Amino acid sequence: MKDFGLYLIITKPVLSYREVAEAAVRNDIRMLQLREKHLNDNELLAAAREIREVTSGTNTLLVINDRPDIALLCEADVLHLGQNDISVKDARKIVGDDMLIGLSTHSFQQAKDALAHNPDYIGFGPIYKTPTKVNPDPTVGTDNLREIVSVADEKNVPVIAIGGIFPESIPTILEAGARNICMVRYFMESNDLDSRIKKIKEMIR
Repeated sequence: MKDFGLYLIITKPVLSYREVAEAAVRNDIRMLQLREKHLNDNELLAAAREIREVTSGTNTLLVINDRPDIALLCEADVLHLGQNDISVKDARKIVGDDMLIGLSTHSFQQAKDALAHNPDYIGFGPIYKTPTKVNPDPTVGTDNLREIVSVADEKNVPVIAIGGIFPESIPTILEAGARNICMVRYFMESNDLDSRIKKIKEMIR
């Protein structure tokens, strides 16, 4: 199983898309997801291509949220699907067999169901309350995180913990068995992305 460590999501960043991507590459972030639901199709594709220019040929994989068409057009490495998006099977018909596909899950049962579709990874959360989404899902907590990490390990599928995670909660997340952590607001609201990435990478190392 290939763990990703720190997973970054771009959502309304203080810095430009290019600056975020450059910081991710500079700090050897494995996964960088573009999740900008307020952009129209042309804006989203332009942002994706700008980020792709930076990540191409590096260790940082570009992840596109929800949109297999945009993922294909910008030659992304990964497609991330939500619970209300098309199935992994149908997405494969668009993006082909080489692109990685991850799934968002928001309960223990959703996570178990997702594992049956053989995704390359699953996101699990929100672990804690978060205002990042307009209609947030109920929190899943660290007990459920611990349980689903155990189940996913048996299937060799990485689990990415997400939702309301800040530095002070990292030790509890790690104690629950998480090896892959996603933090949104902590990074996107900062002008000093490099120092924050280094701080969290040191904590989860």
